[in-house]
Amino acid sequence: PKSLITAHPMHAYVGRLSSLLPRHASALVVVNRSSLLCGVRVATLPCRFASSSSSSSQAARTELDREGRKRPASEPGEVVVVTSGKGGVGKTTSAASFSFGLAERGFKTCVIDFDIGLRNLDIHFGMERRVVFDFINVIQQEASLKQALIKDRRNANLHMLAASQTKDKTALNMDGVQKMLDELRQSFDYIVCDSPAGIESGAHHAMYWADQAIVCTNPELSSVRDSDKMLGIIASKSKRAIEGRDAVRPHLLITRYVPERVKGGNMLSVSDIREMLGVKLIGVIPEGPEILECTNLGKPVITLGDQSVPSMAYQDVVSRFLGQDVPLRFTEPKEKGFLKTFFARMAAD
Repeated sequence: PKSLITAHPMHAYVGRLSSLLPRHASALVVVNRSSLLCGVRVATLPCRFASSSSSSSQAARTELDREGRKRPASEPGEVVVVTSGKGGVGKTTSAASFSFGLAERGFKTCVIDFDIGLRNLDIHFGMERRVVFDFINVIQQEASLKQALIKDRRNANLHMLAASQTKDKTALNMDGVQKMLDELRQSFDYIVCDSPAGIESGAHHAMYWADQAIVCTNPELSSVRDSDKMLGIIASKSKRAIEGRDAVRPHLLITRYVPERVKGGNMLSVSDIREMLGVKLIGVIPEGPEILECTNLGKPVITLGDQSVPSMAYQDVVSRFLGQDVPLRFTEPKEKGFLKTFFARMAAD
């Protein structure tokens, strides 16, 4: 055929449709639904085909865009793992807000879900329906990185690579993960790895290539003890440790913090946790109902801006990570007014 007729209410996809035409086609006819019923042609556009060879076209489709980075071209991006020993401490919530915050500051950022078989990161970004190829497809060479990466619609600096929902962690292999990360380092300023809980294969692959580590912990003894174990593993089993290079830089992130419970003696304090772990504190994230609400809505907590205490706390985390001196906030109980105190005492009596 010399033309392709397509019904669409908008004309925004002309370029995409023209790529579907056979090489001998000469025109693309775009019509809307009402015009199609009347047999009227709204627009006839010449087709434009690339003059390059098929091999160069394939390279253009698979090569990642290296522009837009803040780092010099000769300096590879950094791998940052968000991890913990215990599950349910807010790793994925923190990885989503942290990576979005980096992208908001102008850094080209890729966040990867390493929880093979139990992916959740895509839900935090509202991308669950946009996943076509995943992490395992890339390392098994069934798809290119460019095909698998999903760009965030709110910030062009942020991309996500989803975990497989049908495979298990045995599908991971060291060579495949290293090759993928090496390619990402050339195209992104930061690669944030959302680690699964525990110390099994997925967590090991997530932390092995790390340059920096954010260790999440809840203010409870079991969570702190598991985080201490993870810090030891990072210090002894990472690629940097094995090769005798500078150690992975650890950061402590305390999540689900409730100052009122700390004051009542029912939760570990910030000073208690810092004393037990001996790691530089990067932030304290208070518990709040908006954290669950944002997850259900498919947006990182940090997108709430100054309207939310957890959002402001995550903004502080990003600032400290980037070297800014930001005072610690939201670690003290809110002062109650006279009426609240009065009615609380009446209820207690």
